[in-house]
Amino acid sequence: MLTDIEIAQQTKLIPIDQLAHEYGLSDDQFIPYGRDKAKVALDTSNAKGKLILVTATSGMPAGSGKTTTSIAVAQAFKKLGEKACLALREPSLGPSFGMKGGAAGGGYSQVVPMESINLHFTGDFHAITAANNLLAALIDNARHQGQVDLKEITWRRVLDVNDRMLRNIVTGLGGSANGIPTETGFDITAASELMAIVCLAADEEDLRVRLDRLVVGLKRDGSAYTCKELGATGALMALLKDAMLPNLVQSIEGVPAFVHGGPFANIAHGCNS
Repeated sequence: MLTDIEIAQQTKLIPIDQLAHEYGLSDDQFIPYGRDKAKVALDTSNAKGKLILVTATSGMPAGSGKTTTSIAVAQAFKKLGEKACLALREPSLGPSFGMKGGAAGGGYSQVVPMESINLHFTGDFHAITAANNLLAALIDNARHQGQVDLKEITWRRVLDVNDRMLRNIVTGLGGSANGIPTETGFDITAASELMAIVCLAADEEDLRVRLDRLVVGLKRDGSAYTCKELGATGALMALLKDAMLPNLVQSIEGVPAFVHGGPFANIAHGCNS
């Protein structure tokens, strides 16, 4: 009996440009990332297709087969002669290296290249991690330089691994001029507010509006201190530019799959973009 990775590695992939052309994408609508994946231009002007949402009745530590079921359903539609495609979330490194293992399906219902999707893929998670932590650093620097006097910082740092020792920490000087330590911590990238924003944003302008409204702390009078007031929106936009573009891959049976975004269901809207 073949393992999941053996099945994935024996799959003969359709070249990504050929797959994109077969499903109506022109050359200017996608950017190949090697031979087996691509970034796709954001375009919401086309007519919407019919959507089947695969969900679960209860959460379990290893998930409940939603990804595998989604892939199987899409492949079944293809066998019936229907033009179907998948929309899946990107796996997080934490669960991939933890008890859950890979998160690209299983058996003959997988998206490939499985190893790439489960690991660094096209760098979207890294971009979100970098943008999140840049914002945290800019907040601390603004306090250190005396540009803002905050009663509380609500913005936390993130990593895409399960590092329990960093969940709750006290920073050395807290970035403040008077040297008062600050309680903070690291969440996992998939549970970050930036992840939810990237998945909800319809386009770059919508992304900018959502980033502007980010509340990163509270002023002494109790009012919100936002990303726009900090002047950090442009820097975050630069880091998130490519992460906003959906990723195109395929299932084992050649069904196109848009794998993009990955918010944890218990902290956000629970769906990929």
